[in-house]
Amino acid sequence: MIELENVSFAYVGEKPCVRGVNLKAAEGECVVLIGRSGNGKTTLTRLINGLAPYYYEGTLGGTVRLGGTDLAVMPQWERAKRVGCVFQDPKSQFFSGELTGEVAFACENLGFSVREIRTRTDGMIRAMGLGGLRGTPLDRLSSGEKQKVAIASVRAAGPRIFTFDEPTANLDEESADQLSETLGALKRKGHTLVVAEHRLSWLMEIADRFLYVDDGRIVREFSPRELRALSAGEAAQLGLRRPHETKPPLLPGADYRHGAAVAVRQACCALKGKTIFRDVEFSAFPGEVVAVTGRNGKGKTTLAKILCGLRRESGGSVLFSGEKIPPRKRRERVFYSANDTNTQFFTPSVEEEVLLLLPRREENLERARETLRQLGLFEHRTRHPATLSGGQKQRLSLACAVLSGREILIFDEPTSGLDGGNMKIISGVLGQQAGDGKTVLVITHDPELMEACCTHRFSIGGE
Repeated sequence: MIELENVSFAYVGEKPCVRGVNLKAAEGECVVLIGRSGNGKTTLTRLINGLAPYYYEGTLGGTVRLGGTDLAVMPQWERAKRVGCVFQDPKSQFFSGELTGEVAFACENLGFSVREIRTRTDGMIRAMGLGGLRGTPLDRLSSGEKQKVAIASVRAAGPRIFTFDEPTANLDEESADQLSETLGALKRKGHTLVVAEHRLSWLMEIADRFLYVDDGRIVREFSPRELRALSAGEAAQLGLRRPHETKPPLLPGADYRHGAAVAVRQACCALKGKTIFRDVEFSAFPGEVVAVTGRNGKGKTTLAKILCGLRRESGGSVLFSGEKIPPRKRRERVFYSANDTNTQFFTPSVEEEVLLLLPRREENLERARETLRQLGLFEHRTRHPATLSGGQKQRLSLACAVLSGREILIFDEPTSGLDGGNMKIISGVLGQQAGDGKTVLVITHDPELMEACCTHRFSIGGE
C-alpha cells in the first residue's frame, strides 16, 4: 500500500531532514513513527501524503509509491483521494468558518454528489460526537474540538490511507480513547494508518510496529511488546514517553486559606448567550504548580484568558492577593502563554523576543542567554520565531514567561506534541519557577507532566 525506497528529502535552503529511508506499510497496517522532536517524523508523513515536495518545496531523492504507483506521476486529485492527512495544528487545514462546511469540504472538492456529501457529512459529525457543536463557528471551538473536526473532515472523504501528525496533542483522555477506537475501526476495515506521535499508551492496542526515527533515519523497530518491555531509563534515553497508560496523580484540591496569589469565587462566563462555565471556584498560592484539567470545551482556556485580563468574567469575582483587580490591570501581574504560540511573538529574533520586557542591561542579557541555554534555544537565538518548530516555539514562550518578572504564570498545553526529554525540561523549569515563589497554572491533559511537577490539580467542569 505504501512504499518508500531509499527516500531522502531536504527543504529549500536546509540540510536533509530525511535520509535514505526504506519503509513499507501494508493494507490494514498501523505504523507509528516515534522519536525525539525535530528528527523527521512530520516530514515522513508529508512525503507519504504528497505535501512534500508538492506543497512544501524541496529536493526529493528516491521513490514514494502508493498502491504501486509512483507519487511523482500521480495527479494531485488522486493523491487527495487516496490519502487523508490530519495535522498537529488543525487550524492550518481548515477552509471553512463553520463545522458542517468544513467536514463537507473534501467531499465537495472530490466531486461527490450532493446526496453523498450530505450523507457522509452527517455521518461523520455523529461518529465524532460533534452534533452539539454543529452551529458553532470553528474559531470558537477548543483546540481539542478543532482536532475532532479535522479528523471528521478527513474521514468523510473515505481515503484508504491516513496519516496523523500528533493527533492527541490537545485531546483529553476521553477524546484520546475515542480516537483510539476510531483508528481501531479504520484498521479493521483495511485502512493503512501512519501516525507520528509522542503519546504512546493510546496506540498500544492498535499499532503493529513502532519505528524509531533519529536524524532523519529509521534506526530501530519495536513491536508493542518490545516497547512495553523498555525500562524507564531506556525510554528516557530514547526521549520517549511512557508506553503504558498512566493516570493523573490524585492531587489535593487547593483550599481557601488567606494569602492566595489568585482566588476565583463563583466565576461564570457566557459568550453570545452560550454558557462556557459557571460557579468556578479555586485558589492558587505562591510556590504551587496547579494543573487545570477537564474535558475539551469546558472552558479551561477561557478561564486563563479571564485571569490574565484578555476576557472579562460574566459573574463572580477574581482576586489577586485578596484584592479585586480590573482586567486591564491583571496583565501587569499575569503572564499567559497561549496554546497557539504563533499568536504571541512580536520581534524578528529569538533573543529580542525574550528581552522584549526587560531593560537592556548586561545582567538581563546574561540572564536571557542562560535561560535560552537551559531550554536548548541558545543556538537558535538569531532566528525569527516563526521559523522555529512547534516544540521550539513552546520553549521560547516558556523563556519569555520566566524572564517576564510576572508573579503568576499561566501555560496552556505547554507540552502538547513534545517528546519525553523536552517534557522533562519544561516540567523542571515550571518547578523551578514555583520554587522561586511564583504561582504557576498549567492547562494540561498530560499526566506525565502533572506527575513530574504539579502540586495541585483543579478540574473545571468536574472529572
